[in-house]
Amino acid sequence: MYADLLFAGGPVLTPEGRTATTVAVTGDRITAVGREEVRDLAGPRTEVVELAGRLLLPGFQDAHVHPVPAGLELTQCDLTGTRTADETVAAVRAYADAHHGREWITGGGWSMEAFEGGTPTKELLDAAVPDRPVYLPNRDHHGAWVNSRALERAGITRHTPDPADGRIERDASGEPSGTLQEGAMQLVGRLTPPATPGDRLAALLHAQRHLHALGITAWQDALVGDFLGMDDPSAAYVSAARDGSLTARVVGALWWDRERGAEQIPELVEKRAEFTHGRFRAKTVKLMLDGVAETGTAALLEPYLDRCGCVTANRGTSFLDAAHLPKYVTELDALGFQCHFHALGDRAVRDALDAVAAARAANGPSDTRPHLAHLQVVHPDDVPRFARLGATATIQPLWAAHEPQMDELTIPFLGAERAARQYPFGALLRSGATLAAGSDWPVSSPDPIQGIHVAVNRRTPDARDRPVFLPAERLGLAQALTAYTAGSAYANHLDDSGRVRVGALADLVVLDRDPFAGPAQDIARARVALTYVGGERVYAADGH
Repeated sequence: MYADLLFAGGPVLTPEGRTATTVAVTGDRITAVGREEVRDLAGPRTEVVELAGRLLLPGFQDAHVHPVPAGLELTQCDLTGTRTADETVAAVRAYADAHHGREWITGGGWSMEAFEGGTPTKELLDAAVPDRPVYLPNRDHHGAWVNSRALERAGITRHTPDPADGRIERDASGEPSGTLQEGAMQLVGRLTPPATPGDRLAALLHAQRHLHALGITAWQDALVGDFLGMDDPSAAYVSAARDGSLTARVVGALWWDRERGAEQIPELVEKRAEFTHGRFRAKTVKLMLDGVAETGTAALLEPYLDRCGCVTANRGTSFLDAAHLPKYVTELDALGFQCHFHALGDRAVRDALDAVAAARAANGPSDTRPHLAHLQVVHPDDVPRFARLGATATIQPLWAAHEPQMDELTIPFLGAERAARQYPFGALLRSGATLAAGSDWPVSSPDPIQGIHVAVNRRTPDARDRPVFLPAERLGLAQALTAYTAGSAYANHLDDSGRVRVGALADLVVLDRDPFAGPAQDIARARVALTYVGGERVYAADGH
């Protein structure tokens, strides 16, 4: 029987290495992997892709991403390309001038490092947009920049108390200064015009095209629900899954409402059944345990330092009570849910692992595959617990590098000892943990090749002159690729993908070169040439 599709002229990345050169695909499955002998499966109707030395590998999978908000931001005031305060303000002004009919100016993606202390002021926005309210989340979406009109609309004054799960930044006189952190974002965010169902579906499909162009064939949407004004993508996924326009394989992580407790679990069970269709499966629950280090909201075992290096009283924010978390996780695990934790600080990591341990003790071994995302600071005592508990470490490699946000807004407030525990990819792998990888897009670029470059080099592609960030935590190229393929496939319960082997789904990517053939500092130069899902081509760099 002839193959429908044949890749020849390798190399091919298989679990055994790069020994194969040829792969045959019939229907949606890989049916042969080998060398020149596999060419015999080419018949008169077989499509043959000559690799000519380009690398064929499994499709990349993103284990933690937010495509619908990312797609929406791309069509609004997109600030992801700005680097300085002047550039950012100019971009906001240009967008507002070009969209006179918009009642609100929304979008986001600005960098904290562009502004002193990471907290831009309302006066900067007032100068750019004096006549309409502005609401712009930052790059990590844990804070938002607003102007005076927006504060007025929300009724926020010097007398407005901080919400329990957030903070209103204030000037020396106590007046709101223009930045809202964490739960305080919703004070303004809830007033912004919601996207329509059509907007959300268009954003999903736009994001899917972009992700396919980066070689991504599957992902886990890390927030399916309503949180801080972000648009719930569930209806868009269900619509796309039903009409066949969802070409990726997607796991949806149902949002755990941190204002409620176990009474919401029956609703999550109903949503799992309601939302699961075709290539979309809503069988995960997202539990957000803490914030981010740059704003002092990542939950730490020991206090943050201040600008002078003195110990403060702040240990960050725990959004879920550690006393109740084990009960929630145990019940979810018993119902077959995967738990997906946002755990950035070492206290949040420990709380998550303690909850997984409680579930294991109560329920016994299971295949729910809990995973912890972000893992910026992990206490050394907790590193080996990932392997012991069967908890996957989901890493965001792009963050593990020296850049202003790290060097100016993070390291000084963690202190040298704790800063040296950041993003311990190598230590986790050496301890036996399974590594998955994700981008957290739109927080950072969704390009897996960029992430792989940083995982291997611990430097961003444009920073060859900067020091390597904690070199002992570097991964090898094969290890980093595995995290973005088989590792994320494991986290996504897509066991018949993530590897080039007979019987696996033909979710495949062709790069324009073989990154193993060049130096590590050139990994980021690779580009995706072709992307296939189930043997069907979903992207070609030449447009054909």
